[in-house]
Amino acid sequence: MRVRPSRLAVAAVALLTAATALPAAAAERGGREDRPSHGGLSAVIRYTEYGIPHIVARDWAGLGFGTGWAQAADQVCVLADGFVTVRGERSRYFGADAAPDASLSSASGNLASDLYFRGVRQAGTVEGLLARPAPAGPSRASRELMRGYAAGYNAWLRENRITDPACAGAAWVRPVTTLDVAARGHAIAVLGGQGRAVDGITAARPPAPATAAVPDVRAVPGPRDAARAARALSAAPDPGMGSNAVAFSGATTAGGRGLLLGNPHYPWQGGRRFWQSQQTIPGRLDVAGGSLLGSPTVTIGHNARVAWSHTVATGVPLNLHQLALDPADPTVYLVDGRPERMIRRTVTVPVKDGAPVTRTQWWTRYGPVVTAFGTLPLPWTATTAYALHDPNAANLRTSDTALGLGTARDTDGLLDALRRTQGLPWVNTIAADSAGHTLFTQSQVLPRITDDLARRCSTALGEVTYPSSGLAVLDGSRGECALGRDPGAVQAGILGPARMPTLKDAPYAENSNNSAWLANPDRPLTGYERVFGDLGTPRSMRTRGAIEDVSAMAGRGGLTVRDLQRQQFANRVPAGDLAAADAAEACAGLPGGTATSSAGDAVDVREACDVLAAWDRTADTGSRGALLFDRFWRKLTAAVPADRLWRVPFSPADPVRTPHTLNTAAPGFATALADAVGELRAAGVELGAPLGRHQFVVRDGRRVPVHGGTESLGVWNKIEPVWKPAQGGYTEVTTGSSYIQAVGWDGSRCPVARTLLAYAQSSNPNSPHHADQTRLYSGERWVTSRFCEEDILSSPALRIVRIREH
Repeated sequence: MRVRPSRLAVAAVALLTAATALPAAAAERGGREDRPSHGGLSAVIRYTEYGIPHIVARDWAGLGFGTGWAQAADQVCVLADGFVTVRGERSRYFGADAAPDASLSSASGNLASDLYFRGVRQAGTVEGLLARPAPAGPSRASRELMRGYAAGYNAWLRENRITDPACAGAAWVRPVTTLDVAARGHAIAVLGGQGRAVDGITAARPPAPATAAVPDVRAVPGPRDAARAARALSAAPDPGMGSNAVAFSGATTAGGRGLLLGNPHYPWQGGRRFWQSQQTIPGRLDVAGGSLLGSPTVTIGHNARVAWSHTVATGVPLNLHQLALDPADPTVYLVDGRPERMIRRTVTVPVKDGAPVTRTQWWTRYGPVVTAFGTLPLPWTATTAYALHDPNAANLRTSDTALGLGTARDTDGLLDALRRTQGLPWVNTIAADSAGHTLFTQSQVLPRITDDLARRCSTALGEVTYPSSGLAVLDGSRGECALGRDPGAVQAGILGPARMPTLKDAPYAENSNNSAWLANPDRPLTGYERVFGDLGTPRSMRTRGAIEDVSAMAGRGGLTVRDLQRQQFANRVPAGDLAAADAAEACAGLPGGTATSSAGDAVDVREACDVLAAWDRTADTGSRGALLFDRFWRKLTAAVPADRLWRVPFSPADPVRTPHTLNTAAPGFATALADAVGELRAAGVELGAPLGRHQFVVRDGRRVPVHGGTESLGVWNKIEPVWKPAQGGYTEVTTGSSYIQAVGWDGSRCPVARTLLAYAQSSNPNSPHHADQTRLYSGERWVTSRFCEEDILSSPALRIVRIREH
């Protein structure tokens, strides 16, 4: 492979023109042009400000080639670490007991991670999916993208020296295959299902023969504990993940065209980071946005006519089947009285500085036997076991969904792509287009659990978990409880496209990770199955605040992209608006100005009363009082149950404004206040210090102030910081605002787009793009998107790289 970087020059312009001016008719022809291996893979990458690549290729494999090369240049260590995970080799390189790559599963240790992923590899699961014809399997375009991505990643490894200290010289940084790329996509697809139960799958063991005749004394939790555990198993693959997105219709905007603001809350470190690019195949695809690392397609983004974002959905992407076992053999289960033997998967994992470890996993017609799911124990006894059904284990269609979104010309086309490809495992989609249309749809891959099926087939455990959380536990011993197939579904056992909650052309459509019910409170969505989410229940503080904000914006009308930018960084704290004044008043009324801490100490809180009263109710870096309220609010909501926190309870008739009025008489109020004051003073933090002085990240040896706030505060600009008082407060961010985009149209052929990648393009501390956008984020500044050719070519930072494989 030859890589020739250059500044903009006559030769480069000629090269660029040749690469990007392919006639549409030629681009559509088959033959040698569609089989790039005949002449080697190639791409042109134009870098603009902040290291954002604009990748141009003649075909799908070439586009994958350029994408794999450019992602490796920015994120080789993170990518390599993920490939080690999906190969099941973490124990080999890092030890069996070390912490795994949390971005690709919930495994508690490397050994469990390896046992699961090596089992998937050994079973040929992903190879089988790659071989399936579309639409059940990936299209030829998607397979070519994956093949090209692997080649581009490998080409970068061959031609470049790694400067990132996280993996420089490491033996585990190795070339990859198309299968590795596909396996990484598969791991993302099952994050909400099998990926969340890795420990329970790999630890499952049949009861010892000596106990087979002993009556079962172990049991799942009682109804209250089971409901609590099931509710804790939210649909999110990671409890810290979430998102906001809002689409405004032309009826609310200045030019009669749509607007979209997307604000996903994803990890700031590891393999679920976004990476920003533009991908172009002349005549076929022209899309810009953020990709999850390891993905050859744009995940969230826009093209010339439509923009979309995703939010983590409330749909439960799995279900359980309770098995009736043969009393003589706990590895045999009965279906309609007929025995079926479980499938043994014996997996051996090599271990660094130790002997290989061999374990057996047990699989059924429904999926793997699992003995725990989160905090919900599922004991395998002499008569009962539980199998986990994850329909996304047969889903390798996410790339085709992304391509369908990227080539859509309007929201109708985008919805058609979702219904045709059915590849999104655990997210909603919110979109707007240049004609002024909006869309919200919860089009995700979910098990075909209808309320009627749950009523007929739930076990005693399912009768508790399904109403409370949407997690169905079905009777696996009855054939009539099979999931069946919906019309239009591309695979058996999933809900068909006609059932997906969808809202079209509302003045606005918004989601902040609650169910589809209040995407627009004036046009509530109802009638969907419980597995999608709930109805008529309290909304999160972030959902309530978001609806208040966007409904007010829609009511004002005349909206532009600039209004979206203001909303993103308004940093209003809805919990503060609801509770700070009441807290300050109650604080001022405490006898002697003191409160008793949880340790029994009398704490002088008079200064805190004044700070809370004067606080501006925002989480800006300069806000004084935000940190005090944050620490107080975390302690109060942890100590006081939600139904006792407010004087005015929740009302389904007024779901956005209720509950309200802080119950300052609740036991725990004064204690939470005393503990927060004592905690800050012990850390040497002034109660009224500006938030940014004690909420920051360290990049290039310098503090970068961070605005925004945690989930319970309800801030649109959500961040989840790490509290380390000995180091000055919140010193890092785990998840939060990530790839942010504000997109609209002004009548010209180019979209008006402002973007921001909060943690920047590269994890390499030696990269110039390690923290540049983090500093922009801190200063509430944006990147002006360069989408059209004239904008790309006029970039003062333009650097052109041509890559070719020989």
